Amino acid sequence: MAVYKIFPTKDTTLYSNYPLINTGLDAICETSNTIGIDGSPKVARFITQFNTEEIQDIINSKISGDPYKIYFKNFIATAQGINADTSIEILTLAQQWNNGTGKYLDSPQTKDGASWTFPSISGSSSWSISGSNNGYFYTSSFSSPNAGGGNWYTGSNFRVTESFGLRDIKDIELDVSYIVNSWYSSSIPNYGFIVKLTGSQEFSTNENIQPIFKYYSVDTNTIYPPTLEFRWRDYSTILTGSATSSIINTSDLKMSLSENPEVFYPESTNRFYINISPLYPPRIYQTSSLYTNLKYLPTSSYYAIKDLDTNEFVINFDNQYTQISSDVNGNYFDVYMSGLEPERYYSILIKTNINGSTKIFDDNYYFKVIN
Repeated sequence: MAVYKIFPTKDTTLYSNYPLINTGLDAICETSNTIGIDGSPKVARFITQFNTEEIQDIINSKISGDPYKIYFKNFIATAQGINADTSIEILTLAQQWNNGTGKYLDSPQTKDGASWTFPSISGSSSWSISGSNNGYFYTSSFSSPNAGGGNWYTGSNFRVTESFGLRDIKDIELDVSYIVNSWYSSSIPNYGFIVKLTGSQEFSTNENIQPIFKYYSVDTNTIYPPTLEFRWRDYSTILTGSATSSIINTSDLKMSLSENPEVFYPESTNRFYINISPLYPPRIYQTSSLYTNLKYLPTSSYYAIKDLDTNEFVINFDNQYTQISSDVNGNYFDVYMSGLEPERYYSILIKTNINGSTKIFDDNYYFKVIN
Protein backbone atom coordinates (compact mmCIF):
# COMPACT_ATOMS: atom_id res chain seq x y z
CA MET A 1 0.00 0.00 0.00
CA ALA A 2 1.12 3.53 -0.56
CA VAL A 3 0.17 4.73 2.90
CA TYR A 4 2.63 4.33 5.79
CA LYS A 5 1.92 5.61 9.31
CA ILE A 6 4.11 6.27 12.32
CA PHE A 7 3.18 7.39 15.81
CA PRO A 8 4.75 10.10 18.02
CA THR A 9 7.56 9.34 20.43
CA LYS A 10 6.25 11.98 22.83
CA ASP A 11 3.64 14.71 23.32
CA THR A 12 2.42 17.01 26.07
CA THR A 13 0.19 20.05 26.64
CA LEU A 14 1.42 23.45 27.83
CA TYR A 15 -0.99 25.45 30.04
CA SER A 16 -0.51 29.19 30.58
CA ASN A 17 -2.52 29.14 33.82
CA TYR A 18 -0.39 26.28 35.20
CA PRO A 19 3.00 27.40 33.90
CA LEU A 20 5.07 24.75 35.71
CA ILE A 21 3.05 21.54 35.37
CA ASN A 22 3.89 18.74 32.98
CA THR A 23 1.22 16.54 31.36
CA GLY A 24 3.44 14.20 29.35
CA LEU A 25 1.43 11.04 30.14
CA ASP A 26 -2.05 12.46 29.64
CA ALA A 27 -4.32 10.60 27.22
CA ILE A 28 -5.45 13.99 25.87
CA CYS A 29 -3.65 16.91 24.25
CA GLU A 30 -5.40 20.27 24.30
CA THR A 31 -5.40 23.56 22.44
CA SER A 32 -7.79 26.18 23.81
CA ASN A 33 -8.56 29.71 24.95
CA THR A 34 -10.85 30.08 27.96
CA ILE A 35 -11.68 32.91 30.37
CA GLY A 36 -10.95 32.55 34.07
CA ILE A 37 -13.24 33.75 36.83
CA ASP A 38 -11.00 36.80 37.14
CA GLY A 39 -11.65 37.63 33.46
CA SER A 40 -8.14 36.76 32.29
CA PRO A 41 -7.62 34.42 29.32
CA LYS A 42 -6.10 30.95 29.78
CA VAL A 43 -4.37 29.31 26.82
CA ALA A 44 -3.37 25.72 26.10
CA ARG A 45 -1.06 24.49 23.33
CA PHE A 46 0.38 21.05 22.73
CA ILE A 47 3.66 19.80 21.33
CA THR A 48 4.43 16.47 19.70
CA GLN A 49 7.47 14.83 18.10
CA PHE A 50 8.12 11.93 15.71
CA ASN A 51 11.32 9.91 15.48
CA THR A 52 13.86 11.24 12.99
CA GLU A 53 15.33 7.81 12.21
CA GLU A 54 11.88 6.44 11.37
CA ILE A 55 11.26 9.38 9.02
CA GLN A 56 14.61 8.83 7.30
CA ASP A 57 14.00 5.09 6.94
CA ILE A 58 10.59 5.60 5.34
CA ILE A 59 11.85 8.17 2.83
CA ASN A 60 15.02 6.20 2.06
CA SER A 61 13.68 2.63 2.07
CA LYS A 62 9.90 2.49 1.88
CA ILE A 63 8.72 5.16 -0.52
CA SER A 64 8.87 3.92 -4.10
CA GLY A 65 7.08 6.74 -5.88
CA ASP A 66 7.61 10.45 -6.35
CA PRO A 67 6.22 12.88 -5.44
CA TYR A 68 5.04 11.86 -2.00
CA LYS A 69 3.00 13.71 0.59
CA ILE A 70 3.24 13.70 4.39
CA TYR A 71 0.24 14.48 6.58
CA PHE A 72 -0.09 15.13 10.30
CA LYS A 73 -3.33 13.61 11.57
CA ASN A 74 -4.85 14.03 15.01
CA PHE A 75 -8.28 12.85 16.08
CA ILE A 76 -10.70 14.89 18.14
CA ALA A 77 -11.91 13.60 21.51
CA THR A 78 -14.13 16.55 22.46
CA ALA A 79 -14.68 20.08 21.24
CA GLN A 80 -16.69 22.85 22.88
CA GLY A 81 -17.12 26.60 22.97
CA ILE A 82 -16.87 26.86 19.18
CA ASN A 83 -19.62 29.17 17.98
CA ALA A 84 -17.62 30.82 15.20
CA ASP A 85 -15.08 29.67 12.63
CA THR A 86 -11.96 28.74 14.55
CA SER A 87 -8.48 28.13 13.14
CA ILE A 88 -5.71 25.88 14.43
CA GLU A 89 -2.14 26.24 13.28
CA ILE A 90 0.66 23.72 13.29
CA LEU A 91 4.06 25.33 13.68
CA THR A 92 7.56 23.90 13.67
CA LEU A 93 9.03 23.65 17.16
CA ALA A 94 12.48 25.21 17.53
CA GLN A 95 13.87 23.77 20.78
CA GLN A 96 14.55 20.38 22.36
CA TRP A 97 12.14 19.36 25.14
CA ASN A 98 11.42 16.56 27.57
CA ASN A 99 8.19 14.53 27.60
CA GLY A 100 7.89 14.18 31.39
CA THR A 101 5.64 11.86 33.40
CA GLY A 102 2.89 14.22 34.57
CA LYS A 103 -0.87 14.32 34.18
CA TYR A 104 -3.22 17.28 34.30
CA LEU A 105 -3.71 18.59 37.85
CA ASP A 106 -1.51 15.99 39.52
CA SER A 107 -1.29 16.67 43.24
CA PRO A 108 1.42 17.46 43.95
CA GLN A 109 2.21 18.90 40.53
CA THR A 110 4.59 16.92 38.33
CA LYS A 111 7.37 19.15 37.01
CA ASP A 112 9.82 16.73 35.38
CA GLY A 113 9.10 17.66 31.78
CA ALA A 114 8.02 20.37 29.35
CA SER A 115 5.66 23.03 30.70
CA TRP A 116 4.55 26.50 29.65
CA THR A 117 7.67 28.03 31.20
CA PHE A 118 10.30 25.32 30.77
CA PRO A 119 11.16 22.90 27.92
CA SER A 120 12.70 20.47 30.38
CA ILE A 121 12.66 20.02 34.15
CA SER A 122 11.08 22.89 36.08
CA GLY A 123 13.74 25.35 37.23
CA SER A 124 16.06 24.70 34.29
CA SER A 125 16.48 27.14 31.41
CA SER A 126 13.23 28.68 30.16
CA TRP A 127 11.94 28.41 26.61
CA SER A 128 14.08 30.56 24.34
CA ILE A 129 11.89 33.54 23.39
CA SER A 130 13.71 34.27 20.12
CA GLY A 131 16.76 33.23 18.16
CA SER A 132 17.76 31.23 15.09
CA ASN A 133 18.81 27.75 13.97
CA ASN A 134 20.77 27.33 10.73
CA GLY A 135 19.72 30.83 9.71
CA TYR A 136 16.00 30.27 10.38
CA PHE A 137 14.49 32.60 12.98
CA TYR A 138 12.07 31.55 15.69
CA THR A 139 9.85 33.31 18.18
CA SER A 140 7.55 32.63 21.14
CA SER A 141 5.01 34.40 23.36
CA PHE A 142 6.60 37.58 24.70
CA SER A 143 4.09 39.28 26.98
CA SER A 144 4.44 38.81 30.73
CA PRO A 145 3.20 36.86 32.63
CA ASN A 146 2.60 34.52 29.68
CA ALA A 147 6.08 34.48 28.15
CA GLY A 148 7.05 31.06 26.82
CA GLY A 149 4.55 28.43 25.77
CA GLY A 150 7.03 26.76 23.43
CA ASN A 151 8.66 28.43 20.45
CA TRP A 152 8.39 28.12 16.66
CA TYR A 153 9.97 29.14 13.38
CA THR A 154 8.58 32.31 11.81
CA GLY A 155 8.86 31.38 8.11
CA SER A 156 5.53 30.80 6.35
CA ASN A 157 6.71 27.41 5.03
CA PHE A 158 7.00 26.20 8.64
CA ARG A 159 3.31 26.93 9.35
CA VAL A 160 0.11 25.21 8.20
CA THR A 161 -3.43 26.01 9.29
CA GLU A 162 -6.87 24.44 9.32
CA SER A 163 -10.22 26.13 10.01
CA PHE A 164 -13.28 24.55 11.56
CA GLY A 165 -16.90 25.66 11.51
CA LEU A 166 -19.45 24.91 14.19
CA ARG A 167 -20.59 21.56 12.75
CA ASP A 168 -17.40 20.53 10.97
CA ILE A 169 -15.52 17.41 11.96
CA LYS A 170 -12.67 18.68 14.12
CA ASP A 171 -10.05 16.06 13.21
CA ILE A 172 -6.74 17.56 12.07
CA GLU A 173 -5.36 16.46 8.70
CA LEU A 174 -2.69 18.80 7.35
CA ASP A 175 0.04 18.53 4.74
CA VAL A 176 3.36 18.95 6.58
CA SER A 177 5.58 17.71 3.75
CA TYR A 178 7.79 20.81 3.68
CA ILE A 179 8.43 20.67 7.43
CA VAL A 180 9.22 16.95 7.53
CA ASN A 181 11.46 17.18 4.48
CA SER A 182 13.33 20.01 6.19
CA TRP A 183 13.99 17.64 9.10
CA TYR A 184 14.99 14.90 6.68
CA SER A 185 17.50 17.14 4.90
CA SER A 186 18.81 18.50 8.24
CA SER A 187 17.93 22.06 7.21
CA ILE A 188 16.54 22.36 10.74
CA PRO A 189 16.67 19.91 13.67
CA ASN A 190 13.57 17.82 14.35
CA TYR A 191 12.04 18.99 17.62
CA GLY A 192 8.48 18.31 16.47
CA PHE A 193 5.32 20.38 16.05
CA ILE A 194 3.50 22.85 18.26
CA VAL A 195 -0.28 22.94 17.78
CA LYS A 196 -2.15 26.05 18.87
CA LEU A 197 -4.98 28.39 18.05
CA THR A 198 -4.02 31.12 15.58
CA GLY A 199 -2.60 34.26 17.11
CA SER A 200 -5.79 36.33 16.92
CA GLN A 201 -7.74 33.69 18.83
CA GLU A 202 -5.27 33.18 21.66
CA PHE A 203 -5.43 35.34 24.80
CA SER A 204 -8.82 36.62 23.69
CA THR A 205 -11.06 38.11 26.40
CA ASN A 206 -14.28 37.59 24.42
CA GLU A 207 -16.43 35.52 26.79
CA ASN A 208 -18.72 34.47 23.93
CA ILE A 209 -15.96 32.58 22.13
CA GLN A 210 -13.96 30.13 24.24
CA PRO A 211 -12.83 27.31 21.94
CA ILE A 212 -11.55 24.08 23.49
CA PHE A 213 -10.13 21.32 21.27
CA LYS A 214 -9.12 18.11 23.01
CA TYR A 215 -7.29 15.56 20.87
CA TYR A 216 -6.16 12.02 21.62
CA SER A 217 -2.49 11.78 22.55
CA VAL A 218 0.03 9.02 21.92
CA ASP A 219 -0.86 7.72 25.41
CA THR A 220 -4.51 7.11 24.53
CA ASN A 221 -5.98 3.66 25.08
CA THR A 222 -8.09 4.08 21.94
CA ILE A 223 -7.29 3.45 18.26
CA TYR A 224 -6.90 7.20 17.67
CA PRO A 225 -3.31 8.21 18.49
CA PRO A 226 -1.86 11.02 16.36
CA THR A 227 -0.02 9.87 13.26
CA LEU A 228 2.41 11.07 10.66
CA GLU A 229 1.11 9.60 7.43
CA PHE A 230 3.30 9.15 4.34
CA ARG A 231 1.43 8.75 1.06
CA TRP A 232 2.83 7.95 -2.34
CA ARG A 233 1.57 6.48 -5.59
CA ASP A 234 2.92 2.97 -6.11
CA TYR A 235 0.42 1.98 -8.80
CA SER A 236 1.70 -0.38 -11.48
CA THR A 237 -0.22 -2.17 -14.23
CA ILE A 238 0.24 -4.57 -17.12
CA LEU A 239 -3.26 -3.86 -18.42
CA THR A 240 -2.33 -2.03 -21.59
CA GLY A 241 -2.83 -2.83 -25.25
CA SER A 242 -4.14 -6.34 -25.92
CA ALA A 243 -3.94 -7.17 -22.19
CA THR A 244 -7.08 -5.11 -21.61
CA SER A 245 -9.08 -8.02 -23.00
CA SER A 246 -8.48 -9.75 -19.64
CA ILE A 247 -10.42 -7.07 -17.76
CA ILE A 248 -13.72 -8.43 -16.49
CA ASN A 249 -16.70 -6.74 -18.13
CA THR A 250 -19.55 -7.77 -15.86
CA SER A 251 -20.47 -6.55 -12.39
CA ASP A 252 -21.84 -10.01 -11.59
CA LEU A 253 -18.64 -11.47 -10.27
CA LYS A 254 -17.19 -13.34 -7.34
CA MET A 255 -14.07 -12.24 -5.58
CA SER A 256 -11.62 -13.64 -3.02
CA LEU A 257 -8.32 -12.62 -1.47
CA SER A 258 -5.24 -14.80 -1.61
CA GLU A 259 -1.94 -14.43 0.28
CA ASN A 260 -3.92 -13.63 3.43
CA PRO A 261 -2.73 -15.68 6.43
CA GLU A 262 -5.10 -13.45 8.47
CA VAL A 263 -2.60 -12.78 11.29
CA PHE A 264 0.32 -10.36 10.99
CA TYR A 265 2.99 -8.81 13.17
CA PRO A 266 3.43 -5.01 13.07
CA GLU A 267 6.76 -5.40 11.25
CA SER A 268 5.04 -7.23 8.38
CA THR A 269 4.43 -6.03 4.84
CA ASN A 270 1.93 -8.14 2.93
CA ARG A 271 0.95 -8.26 -0.72
CA PHE A 272 -2.70 -9.26 -1.07
CA TYR A 273 -3.81 -10.72 -4.41
CA ILE A 274 -7.38 -10.50 -5.64
CA ASN A 275 -8.95 -13.45 -7.42
CA ILE A 276 -12.01 -12.73 -9.54
CA SER A 277 -14.21 -14.60 -11.99
CA PRO A 278 -17.61 -13.95 -13.58
CA LEU A 279 -20.52 -15.23 -11.57
CA TYR A 280 -22.32 -16.34 -14.74
CA PRO A 281 -19.64 -17.16 -17.32
CA PRO A 282 -20.75 -17.44 -20.98
CA ARG A 283 -20.94 -20.91 -22.43
CA ILE A 284 -17.99 -21.50 -24.73
CA TYR A 285 -16.17 -24.55 -25.97
CA GLN A 286 -12.63 -24.90 -24.61
CA THR A 287 -10.35 -27.72 -23.52
CA SER A 288 -9.25 -26.23 -20.19
CA SER A 289 -11.09 -25.06 -17.11
CA LEU A 290 -12.73 -21.69 -17.39
CA TYR A 291 -11.21 -20.75 -14.03
CA THR A 292 -7.66 -20.97 -15.38
CA ASN A 293 -8.36 -17.83 -17.43
CA LEU A 294 -6.92 -15.00 -15.34
CA LYS A 295 -9.26 -12.05 -15.05
CA TYR A 296 -8.54 -8.52 -13.81
CA LEU A 297 -10.51 -5.70 -12.27
CA PRO A 298 -10.77 -2.47 -14.23
CA THR A 299 -7.91 -0.05 -13.60
CA SER A 300 -10.33 2.25 -11.70
CA SER A 301 -10.29 -0.07 -8.69
CA TYR A 302 -9.26 0.83 -5.14
CA TYR A 303 -8.98 -0.70 -1.68
CA ALA A 304 -9.73 0.56 1.83
CA ILE A 305 -9.22 -0.80 5.35
CA LYS A 306 -11.67 -0.51 8.24
CA ASP A 307 -11.31 -1.18 11.94
CA LEU A 308 -13.73 -4.02 12.49
CA ASP A 309 -14.92 -2.95 15.97
CA THR A 310 -15.58 0.72 15.26
CA ASN A 311 -16.39 0.35 11.53
CA GLU A 312 -14.23 3.41 10.84
CA PHE A 313 -11.81 3.71 7.95
CA VAL A 314 -8.17 3.61 8.96
CA ILE A 315 -7.26 3.88 5.26
CA ASN A 316 -9.98 5.26 3.02
CA PHE A 317 -10.47 4.83 -0.72
CA ASP A 318 -8.19 7.23 -2.57
CA ASN A 319 -7.89 7.63 -6.34
CA GLN A 320 -4.19 8.42 -6.05
CA TYR A 321 -2.85 6.40 -3.15
CA THR A 322 -4.93 3.20 -2.93
CA GLN A 323 -5.34 2.29 -6.59
CA ILE A 324 -5.05 -1.48 -7.10
CA SER A 325 -2.10 -2.65 -9.20
CA SER A 326 -1.71 -5.66 -11.50
CA ASP A 327 0.98 -8.10 -12.60
CA VAL A 328 1.09 -11.49 -14.29
CA ASN A 329 -0.38 -13.09 -11.16
CA GLY A 330 -3.42 -10.82 -10.95
CA ASN A 331 -4.52 -7.67 -9.12
CA TYR A 332 -2.68 -6.82 -5.91
CA PHE A 333 -1.99 -4.19 -3.26
CA ASP A 334 0.58 -3.93 -0.47
CA VAL A 335 -0.17 -3.19 3.19
CA TYR A 336 2.38 -2.03 5.78
CA MET A 337 1.11 -3.39 9.09
CA SER A 338 3.27 -1.04 11.18
CA GLY A 339 0.75 1.76 10.77
CA LEU A 340 -2.13 -0.28 12.19
CA GLU A 341 -2.92 -0.60 15.88
CA PRO A 342 -2.02 -4.10 17.16
CA GLU A 343 -4.45 -6.54 18.76
CA ARG A 344 -7.29 -5.42 16.53
CA TYR A 345 -9.19 -6.91 13.61
CA TYR A 346 -9.41 -5.18 10.25
CA SER A 347 -11.61 -5.55 7.20
CA ILE A 348 -10.56 -4.97 3.57
CA LEU A 349 -12.99 -3.38 1.11
CA ILE A 350 -12.60 -3.30 -2.67
CA LYS A 351 -14.23 -0.62 -4.83
CA THR A 352 -14.38 -0.90 -8.62
CA ASN A 353 -16.13 0.79 -11.53
CA ILE A 354 -17.52 -1.61 -14.16
CA ASN A 355 -19.58 -0.39 -17.12
CA GLY A 356 -20.39 2.86 -15.31
CA SER A 357 -21.54 1.08 -12.16
CA THR A 358 -19.59 1.48 -8.90
CA LYS A 359 -19.52 -1.59 -6.68
CA ILE A 360 -17.98 -2.10 -3.25
CA PHE A 361 -17.11 -5.61 -2.13
CA ASP A 362 -16.98 -6.28 1.61
CA ASP A 363 -17.10 -10.05 1.81
CA ASN A 364 -15.44 -10.92 5.13
CA TYR A 365 -11.90 -10.11 4.02
CA TYR A 366 -10.49 -9.97 7.56
CA PHE A 367 -7.07 -9.95 9.18
CA LYS A 368 -5.59 -9.18 12.59
CA VAL A 369 -2.40 -7.41 13.68
CA ILE A 370 -0.83 -8.89 16.84
CA ASN A 371 1.99 -7.88 19.14
